[in-house]
Amino acid sequence: MTEPAGRQPAKGLWGGRFVAGMAPEMVPLNLCLPVDGRLWREDIRGSVAWARALWGAGVLTEAEVKQLHEGLDAVAERIGREGLVDAPEEDIHSAVERMLREAVGEVAGKLHTGRSRNDQAATDVRLWGMAAAEAVLLDLGRLVEALIGLAESGLDDIMPGYTHLQQAQPIRASQWALAHAWAFLRDAERMRTARATAAVLPLGSGAIAGCPFPVDREALRVELGFEGISENSVDTVSDRDWICDLAYAGAMIGVHLSRLGEDLVLFSSTEFGFIRLSDGFSTGSSLMPQKRNPDAAELARGKAGRLVGNLTALLTLLKGLPTGYNRDLQEDKEALFDTVDTLSVTLPATTGAVATARFRPERMRAVMDTQLLATDLADYLVRRGVPFRESHEVIGRLVRRAEESGVGLSALEPEAFSQAHEAFGDDVLRVFDWEGAVDARDGVGGTSRRAVLVQLEAARSSLSALLNR
Repeated sequence: MTEPAGRQPAKGLWGGRFVAGMAPEMVPLNLCLPVDGRLWREDIRGSVAWARALWGAGVLTEAEVKQLHEGLDAVAERIGREGLVDAPEEDIHSAVERMLREAVGEVAGKLHTGRSRNDQAATDVRLWGMAAAEAVLLDLGRLVEALIGLAESGLDDIMPGYTHLQQAQPIRASQWALAHAWAFLRDAERMRTARATAAVLPLGSGAIAGCPFPVDREALRVELGFEGISENSVDTVSDRDWICDLAYAGAMIGVHLSRLGEDLVLFSSTEFGFIRLSDGFSTGSSLMPQKRNPDAAELARGKAGRLVGNLTALLTLLKGLPTGYNRDLQEDKEALFDTVDTLSVTLPATTGAVATARFRPERMRAVMDTQLLATDLADYLVRRGVPFRESHEVIGRLVRRAEESGVGLSALEPEAFSQAHEAFGDDVLRVFDWEGAVDARDGVGGTSRRAVLVQLEAARSSLSALLNR
């Protein structure tokens, strides 16, 4: 049988069972080295630990372990220097084993004793995932820090708060920025959980039934930095729940990046103008000289689709698999890697856009309609003993009267209020005070200056606690 032009497959780790070689059409489908090749460091690290475990189990001599360790160091140096571009193997495990054999000879064949690619691959990707989750956490932390900084800059700026994208009630600009900060802090908690679920050692589970040699799995756990040991070998080799946890955390980060991006796109537009993004995170137009496009925000909004898609792909991959390892699981890594890669470029860019953004308080004030204080008028009547439902009805009629007269709510004649309800006094116009309105909401999580300062400190503490666990 002739092989197709290009990559020539090396002899598989399982070749003794077969007489004929792999069909040419099967070669590209079977190939995963372009995907899992990035796990070479983890594969070597796990192999070093496994060699030591085999020595502890009496399978290898001390001299053989020393030889294998030196050989694995040489393989690491070689891959770091040459890469894996010309490697003919189907996966990273086969490539490392071949290079190890070239470095130390036949003793390399002893390293796979008691180990399967099933638990080997699971170990590699978990090691990678633990480090990747930590990196995402650091990026999330920087974004939250930027949002906290933006919130501090907007502490005394008042803007319209929106529901249904309609002006609702006045809030401090810092309250808006902190709303996004808290969302990303929840994301950090989810990512921390994903990191914890990844930190369970699979090595020693074999292909499905465990290892027949007395390897010390606790020593493996400590050496490789895992926090726990898997309890069931059948479950272990097929467990990808932690990848779903990480992909879910990534998808939620994407959703929150998209919502922040949408706000930045809207608020930096001419129609709103509440925020100005810096030149470094904006682009121009190839045709229209005046354009200032919020591309950082738009790209972050767009990346959410692939993050959500990766989670969907993983759940669909897993939903119909029978018990134990199945080759379908090879597809887990592309979604995982893409989620982490997408976050690694999107989070820093969004952080930069937020860190260099500036509020435009004069524009915020210019567009604020006094109808934003309609609820405060209703509260005024409540404080004078009027039931809220009645107050709501009264203020609704006043709002309609102002609209029909073509004036703002605060521009109505004093008699309009007294005619609307007898509980209105001469001091009613004092309600039309932006600072007074936001400071009236002084409870936990409210918009008063004091409450926002407390919230800022709570956000800083939550971030510090999460990142320093």
